[in-house]
Amino acid sequence: MTSIDFYSRVADPLRFAAQLAAKAVGQHGSARVLTADAASTAALDRLLWQESDVSFLPHCRLGHPDANETPVLIDESCEHAGPAAVLINLHPEPPPFFSRFERLIEIVGAQEHELAAGRARYRFYRERGYALENHDRAGFD
Repeated sequence: MTSIDFYSRVADPLRFAAQLAAKAVGQHGSARVLTADAASTAALDRLLWQESDVSFLPHCRLGHPDANETPVLIDESCEHAGPAAVLINLHPEPPPFFSRFERLIEIVGAQEHELAAGRARYRFYRERGYALENHDRAGFD
């Protein structure tokens, strides 16, 4: 069964997703980041390119020709056919393919609408019998 961790009240969800993606690649070899929309995907892409040369994290979008050889896939598409180790969710809805992954990381921002969407996702997984861990990030970012 998929292991699910919630990180709630995250001040900068995109930056936190980038940090967790780097950790996931180090531990599992790959990660998929599901963003909320095309603008979020573009912003995360820019953020990952702005990292220093020594910490660059190879990444591309899901439909890119090099996707099968790239450790981090970022996209807003609610489909997934590639590796299934770690899924980082920035989307306001539960990903329809989350159960294919060994681990799901839900990132919940600090704004009220983000918290409400996070609570709804939490209920969704709990009602389906998943064990959930919550990590409150208020004051950490």
